[in-house]
Amino acid sequence: MCCVINILQHLDVWTSAVETRSTAGRGSSNKLNLYGIKKLRELILELAVRGQLVPQNPDDEPASVLLEKIATEKARLIKDGKLKKQEPLPPITDDEKPFELPEGWEWVRLIDLALPQAGFAFKSANFNEHGYGLPLIRIRDVGQEFTGTYYDGDYRDEFVVKNGDYLVSMDGQFRVASWLRNDALLNQRVSRLIFYSNRITKSFIADALQARLIELQGVKAYTTVDHLSGGQIAGSIISLPPEAEQHRIVAKVNELMSLCDALEQEQAANIAAHQTLVEELLAALTQNEGNSWARIAAHFDTLFTTEHSIDQLKQTILQLAVMGRLDSPMQNDSDVGSLLEEICKEKEAFKQDVGAALENKKNNRVLLKTRFFCDFITKGTTPSKNELLEQGDIPFLKVYNIVNNTLDFDYKPTFISKFVHNGKLKRSRVFPADIIMNIVGPPLGKVAIISDQYLEWNINQALVAFRPLCGIINKYIFYMLSSSNILSDVLNEVKGTAGQDNLSLEQCRDLLIPIPSIEEQHRIVAKVDELMALCDAMKAQLKTAQTTQLQLADVLAEQAVMV
Repeated sequence: MCCVINILQHLDVWTSAVETRSTAGRGSSNKLNLYGIKKLRELILELAVRGQLVPQNPDDEPASVLLEKIATEKARLIKDGKLKKQEPLPPITDDEKPFELPEGWEWVRLIDLALPQAGFAFKSANFNEHGYGLPLIRIRDVGQEFTGTYYDGDYRDEFVVKNGDYLVSMDGQFRVASWLRNDALLNQRVSRLIFYSNRITKSFIADALQARLIELQGVKAYTTVDHLSGGQIAGSIISLPPEAEQHRIVAKVNELMSLCDALEQEQAANIAAHQTLVEELLAALTQNEGNSWARIAAHFDTLFTTEHSIDQLKQTILQLAVMGRLDSPMQNDSDVGSLLEEICKEKEAFKQDVGAALENKKNNRVLLKTRFFCDFITKGTTPSKNELLEQGDIPFLKVYNIVNNTLDFDYKPTFISKFVHNGKLKRSRVFPADIIMNIVGPPLGKVAIISDQYLEWNINQALVAFRPLCGIINKYIFYMLSSSNILSDVLNEVKGTAGQDNLSLEQCRDLLIPIPSIEEQHRIVAKVDELMALCDAMKAQLKTAQTTQLQLADVLAEQAVMV
């Protein structure tokens, strides 16, 4: 049909509409959502339930006759005691019918075709992941790989799910899918569809219900998670075609979904290959292998086409800065030794250590522990709950206030009083130009510079503050701490408890930072600023292009349904 032809003509749009879902923090990677192909799957289902996917055959027995046969079989099941009689739902009104049906089709509620059976709240004390008992079907298992929870306890046979049964997940992402494993148990917040007749093409009804639930997704949300009731499932309005046409539609849907599977696999392979290429070329750049930068520059526009690849480029820039390969010492630069002499005047206790570091000077650079060149390195303190205020005198920072290595106090701002700030939390006071880094994760290593939005700040126990001495540029230290090179060794030694990773204050004080002359620090900061601005501009252009592609996919889907 013309709709199928329209789908095939725009495969490039479906495959190029990719949405970036990023997770913040070092050690995380951006995930790409194949939005276009997801939209294509939804479009296929919508065309199927509208009768626009395959041509109608006037010789098919109409759906009204099929409904009569189903009603007869349902009545027999009730008479035999195999099915409880349900309260009838109100008739479908014209306002509830979302579109015109083809000749021979009928509007029905799901309850006219199948009973949604609610799952049971099995006791979690009998859950295990060792294979004891029967598999327990939880919300996350519907239409996805079984996650491995078993139930070893008493159960009623009515909650045993058989291979081929159709299930509905009722929280989060609403999914309708068949169970394709051995016997299992139906857990709470999962429904099973019990069909009244074998004349019903179950996979078509499942597709039709899925199409309706996609419309409902996000409409009824009591919290941040969507919730679906058994009544909503039972009352879902479905377009029912003749029995023979149901089979033709299912065959076409399976054919087109197989095409979507192939497109997804190809796209995923392309994305993986692209990421590998970017990683290898950038690794070669830091390892100084041949003309690696020339190779990158020659293909710049095709390499850095995802947010993840641009983030990798940013990290490589920082690594090059740490390695001293973004800039070189100049003849008129002051000797870094004179800088260390000034540091020793303020850090008499470390004079011998600084002198030992100077003996290993190379290219007018030395490696120094942060404790040697920072006047102040301390972690924060947690006040009592009643001391945390929605409004107050002093802003109180938490880890979530560091977003993309920038301070964001507009998100969940918290305050403390001046009394608490200058009293029990006096040790954790910070000021504009100080550098903070989180020491509780994952992820670890989120860094930001304290802004001048307020004259004084305070930090909680999951943050550490650095205050460099005169002669050490704070933004230079910020960029050094933002590089994975600086934290790589210590991150391998972090201690974790209860799913958390923790850096100690001593580890923070012993971080080794390359310190060049003050002049070179200025040049490195200027160069990194310039390159980061270029990366941010690339990201902005990429987001604009992605938005355009997503909108184009939406428009094509809407137009296809309107044909």
